[in-house]
Amino acid sequence: MRRVGGLFLFAILAGFCIGLGGTVFLRLRDAFPGGNVVGALLFTIGLFTICTRGYALFTGKACYLFENPWPGYLLDLLIIWVGNLLGTMLIAGIETLTGIVGPESGINVTAAAMVDGKMGDSYLSLFLLGILCNICIFIAVNGYAKNPHQLGKYLALFLGVTVFIVSGMEHSVADMYYWSVSGVLYGQPGESLLRLVVISLGNVVGGVFFPVVESWKAKLEAVKAEVT
Repeated sequence: MRRVGGLFLFAILAGFCIGLGGTVFLRLRDAFPGGNVVGALLFTIGLFTICTRGYALFTGKACYLFENPWPGYLLDLLIIWVGNLLGTMLIAGIETLTGIVGPESGINVTAAAMVDGKMGDSYLSLFLLGILCNICIFIAVNGYAKNPHQLGKYLALFLGVTVFIVSGMEHSVADMYYWSVSGVLYGQPGESLLRLVVISLGNVVGGVFFPVVESWKAKLEAVKAEVT
C-alpha cells in the first residue's frame, strides 16, 4: 500500500507539472506571432521536471508497457492515469482563483476554444493523434534516459514536446489540464472522459510503437543468424 500511495502521489505531482506547462502555453499561444512555438518550448518545464524528479507520467510510463510484468504494471498505469487527472484538476482549480482565468478573457477561454475543437473531432482522429503524440514522447523520455550526451538528453525533451504540440497531436495528460481549466470536464463529464480515454489508448499504442518494432527486428536478426 505504501508503494501504491507513493506512486499515486508522484502521479498527482506529474499531472500538476504538466498543468504548469499547459498554463504557459495557453498564455503565449495567441499572445504574439509565433507565440505557440515559444509556448511549446516552455511547455517542456513539465516533462523536464517529471524526468529530473522521477515523477509518474502516464504517457511516459506507457512507453515501457512490455518491459514490465503484467497485470501489475497495468494497474500501475491506471493509478498513474487517475493521479495525473487529479493533478491537472488541482492546478486548474487553483488557477480559477486567480486573475489569469476570467469569464471573457484568460487561459480558460483559450483552453475552451481548443477543447471545442477536440470535442468536435472524431474518435478515430483523436486516437491516431494520440499515437503520433506518444511516438514523440517516447523519443523524448527514451532519449533523456539513454542518450549518452548531456546535451542530447535535454534536446530530446525539448524536441519531443515541441513537435507534438506545434503539430497538434493529442497528449492525454495535457488534455486533462485543458479540459479541466476550460470547465468542459465538469460541464460534459461523460463525453470528456470518453475522449480522454480514447486519446490515452492512442498514447499507449504510440508509446510502444518503436519498442515493439525494434523487438521484431531483433528477433528477425536472431532467426537469420541461427539459419546462417
